[in-house]
Amino acid sequence: MQRRFWWCSGGLVAALILSATLGPLAALLSQPGTTTVLLWQDSYLLHVAWFSLKQAALSTLFSLLLAVPLARALFHRQFPGKTLLLHLFGLSQVLPVIIALFGLVAVHGAQGWLTQLTQRAGITLPDYLFGLSGILLAHVFFNMPLATRWLVQALEQIPPNHWRQAAQLDMPEWSRFCLLEWPAMRRLLPGLASLIFMLCFTSFTIVMALGGGPQATTLEVAIYQALRFDFDLASAGQLACWQLLLGTLIVASYGWLKPATASLSSASGQPCPRYQPRALFPDLLALVPGLSLFLPPLLAIVWYGLQALFNLAWQQSMLLHTTLQSLQIAASAGMLSLGLSVGLLLSSRHLSIRCHAPRAGRLLSGTGSLILLIPTSVLSTGLFILLQEKIDLFAHGFWLVVLLNALAALPYTLRALQEPMQDLLVRYDRLADSLGLYGLSRLRWLEWPLLCRPAGRALALGMIFSLGDLAAIAMFGSDELQTLPWLLYQQLGHYQMDAASATALVLLLICITLLWLIEWLASRNEHREPPSLLE
Repeated sequence: MQRRFWWCSGGLVAALILSATLGPLAALLSQPGTTTVLLWQDSYLLHVAWFSLKQAALSTLFSLLLAVPLARALFHRQFPGKTLLLHLFGLSQVLPVIIALFGLVAVHGAQGWLTQLTQRAGITLPDYLFGLSGILLAHVFFNMPLATRWLVQALEQIPPNHWRQAAQLDMPEWSRFCLLEWPAMRRLLPGLASLIFMLCFTSFTIVMALGGGPQATTLEVAIYQALRFDFDLASAGQLACWQLLLGTLIVASYGWLKPATASLSSASGQPCPRYQPRALFPDLLALVPGLSLFLPPLLAIVWYGLQALFNLAWQQSMLLHTTLQSLQIAASAGMLSLGLSVGLLLSSRHLSIRCHAPRAGRLLSGTGSLILLIPTSVLSTGLFILLQEKIDLFAHGFWLVVLLNALAALPYTLRALQEPMQDLLVRYDRLADSLGLYGLSRLRWLEWPLLCRPAGRALALGMIFSLGDLAAIAMFGSDELQTLPWLLYQQLGHYQMDAASATALVLLLICITLLWLIEWLASRNEHREPPSLLE
């Protein structure tokens, strides 16, 4: 009976995931005219596909060009606030995109800090925030910190005796870079480039907010526009097919090139090697552009948000109502994603460890990452087509958004739980069987004490990804169904900067709280012994 349970949980979850992904995809592909247009036969489709690839390639290139010297400078230099800065770099990986867009508008917009500063100096800057330049700016803001943290960690893996030998040989800085630092970073660059390219290619919120019209749009945004504005199902299907095909190739390349190390922890505190004074100027050339790009938007969010909160935020019932609704959606999506992850891992670990079939276990757990091949915009489009004649989509919009957000967060919650659940089975399975611990007793005395903290991290991670989503709510949202990212997007579109300031700060504070919870749970001792197993 117990063995059947392990099979049933994973089988049911895999069936649900496949139904929720392949069903909408089949509905999308079955639309008339969806697969008849080749890429090179439609000039608009060709332009959108080319722009999608071009902006992703340029974003990847600029992010890595800034990250390599910045990582070297952060590794070698010690200064107050360095640890905090690395934590802020980690925040950028889970920061909702729409919050960062508000900060970028506050700094680089027509009335932003940079424009006001240059006007006082008698310099007139062109409007660069919209179009390709704005998209690249936002993508570099998000992905440069990601690449920097990976590269700093790669430098920390260089053995200390290599640095001592370089010092004994009085090796110049350029030689140290070529012989020690560049080989350590070079092995991560293909995987980082593939990851950043994939993130930029599937970017939705940034391009929708900063695209600047048909000349600067990507496949995902074109799908949304074809469905919500024109209700052209055939065009949406054609665009979705090409998005799916190109996205699959990119995801496959990431799986082939992904970096060897997956930890994104901050600097470990390893003593830095002695750095020569003449390298100070190159380090400043690396630190100043990187920090000038990253820090001012975060400061603008806090500065304008605090002013707005004190002045008018809590007088607006809309903000409070939307905050509660966002938390409801995020909590529901996080719980659903957590439940799906646990169901998959119960079966996959059984296959991998008890049945000695690791390939089957990886295949089962891999269904949870199927969403990486099908972007949320494509899945939303397929669900819209599949259900439009069966239910009132906007009346059931809450649960559709919860489902889409849970599926989008599933690869990350799976990753947070996979190793702890497998370790638990390896260490305590025979002991639990010998003591007759099954079912709820096993959950109470063995599973829960050891998995409560990893489960809390997975839940918080799922909530963060759900809080920052804009693709699902843009498709199924309505006047009655609002989230903080969608409210902020509308406020920015109507130039309601005071209200947008308050909304951005509230969303930022919620995400920081959840991120702190993740860090706190990760710092606790996860491998403690289960209580009272022998009592």
